[in-house]
Amino acid sequence: MKEFFKMFFASFLAMFIAGIVSIGLIIGVIASASKALTENKDKLVTGDVLVIDLSNRIHESGESNSFAMFSKGSAYDAGLYDISKALNRAKTDKEIKGILIKMNPAPNGWATLQQLRLSILDFKKSGKFVYAYGENVSQGAYFVATAADNIYLNPAGDLELKGFATTLAFFKGALEKLELQPEIFYAGKFKSATEPFRADKISDPNRQQITEMQASLWNEYLSAAAQYMHATPDEVNKLAVDGAIQFPADALKNKMIAGLMYWDQVEEMIKHNTGRKQSETIKYITIDEYAANNRLDDKLSDNRIAVLVADGEIVDGEQNNSNQIASQTFCEEIRKVAKDDKIKAVVLRVNSPGGSALASEVILRELTLLKQKKHLIVSMGDYAASGGYYISSGADSIFAMPNTITGSIGVFSMMFSIDKLLKNKMGVTFDGVKNAPYADLPTTSRALTPLEAQRMQNSVDTIYALFKNHVVQGRHLTQAEVDSIAQGRVWTGTDALKIHLVDKLGTLNYAINSAATMANVKDFKVVTYPEPEDKLNNLLRKLKNNTAASAAVKTAIKEEMGTEEYQWYSKLQDLRKMNGKAQMAMPFIMTVN
Repeated sequence: MKEFFKMFFASFLAMFIAGIVSIGLIIGVIASASKALTENKDKLVTGDVLVIDLSNRIHESGESNSFAMFSKGSAYDAGLYDISKALNRAKTDKEIKGILIKMNPAPNGWATLQQLRLSILDFKKSGKFVYAYGENVSQGAYFVATAADNIYLNPAGDLELKGFATTLAFFKGALEKLELQPEIFYAGKFKSATEPFRADKISDPNRQQITEMQASLWNEYLSAAAQYMHATPDEVNKLAVDGAIQFPADALKNKMIAGLMYWDQVEEMIKHNTGRKQSETIKYITIDEYAANNRLDDKLSDNRIAVLVADGEIVDGEQNNSNQIASQTFCEEIRKVAKDDKIKAVVLRVNSPGGSALASEVILRELTLLKQKKHLIVSMGDYAASGGYYISSGADSIFAMPNTITGSIGVFSMMFSIDKLLKNKMGVTFDGVKNAPYADLPTTSRALTPLEAQRMQNSVDTIYALFKNHVVQGRHLTQAEVDSIAQGRVWTGTDALKIHLVDKLGTLNYAINSAATMANVKDFKVVTYPEPEDKLNNLLRKLKNNTAASAAVKTAIKEEMGTEEYQWYSKLQDLRKMNGKAQMAMPFIMTVN
């Protein structure tokens, strides 16, 4: 026993010292990062060729990176608005001679890619060159690259032209084998969020909306490709249907590219266009670096247009992760905007597939109060669906991109009863005492009774009616009109315009200018809320809400499974949090490849 205590206290002392050392190292890293940022905040990165790497994920808001000093990364990860503003500035920047688009596989949504493409097309009005080069070119990357003067492909590279496909996974069979009984309630025949748990294939209504959504997005792609190729959309579509683009030579033959070149050959051409000798080095500057140089609006006007960014899943309470719209945290930002007398109008930038019905209602109420003081315009990104549309519905006007996915006006709720699984697989049973019929609701320890199930459905139907009523009032439509376009159905921005769910198609910049016009201001400064966060703060928040072991496990699982497969695991984990709560969400986002 004496030896045991001796070893125990020795181990405890070692752990205590290790903890002190670890804390000291963390404080040292933070101090070093802060010092480096202070010393370098006024140092600008320069270059004469602006590089846009399509493999970088673009969020709505930018993010500072205190860890950049320890890697080759940029000190600032530009958001979509940052990039648009930077490309506009580059048009008149004498140092910037042109743009190089690196056509790596693009992980961003189609509306984001569309806005990026339009910004590049606008840059071309300056007369400066835009070249695109790639080795493994996805359809999304090619879509953006069609804004270039010339597209070049590696002679041994690959370029996709194959059409769009949407594949959904269905878990009904797995749940039956596990004896897990889903309790599913939904409103809207197109509300397909629960289909993976109640069916083994795509329903006819869901197949219809996916088909029409794909067709709308594909038409945008064909139009962009045809514009570059000097062909018709039908001719480009035939190439995809026939599978005609298999080798680089096929792409060259059909004028999808301007030439087959190695990187050194493309670089020689860039040197020629920048006036540099072959022996000289080209000064490249990434879009992140250039955007960091031009982040601050140098206008001196006291009139301000606020861009209020709502990016991510809608959740209850305080924010505990990046790219998340947490009701309590986001409402605090709304109140800041409402109280600032210098802000004359507000653009709510929505990029969200929805989430909690309660959080959506809380946020909409705060936005309604804001609208009583200032004009409110909505600009939609990749998604503004379900809860994302809910919080948008009361705006003065709504802008969307043609490729935006919106609508999905519907509600669902879901639970699982695990009693059969635990009894038959592990011998675990449940019993309890309650003093009222519904005291143990919601519960996973047993299946719901018919009366309990009806209560759950009534709750979903009530929230669905509330959702539709908000749309009726906000969009000045009749109940019958809203009911015909609701039912949980998703629409692209192009189709949403036809049915009056949105007012105009246009970029975030168009929405900002519209807000200024409504507020009757000509000289104005754009400010964004919330302010761009630092990666370090995001990390500390995650550590606050997760143990180090938990964070490590999540990272290991993601790396082992891969990003695409991890999303299914993540969504299954999220189901536990729902536990019968009403959702306005697209939990299984349809990815179009």
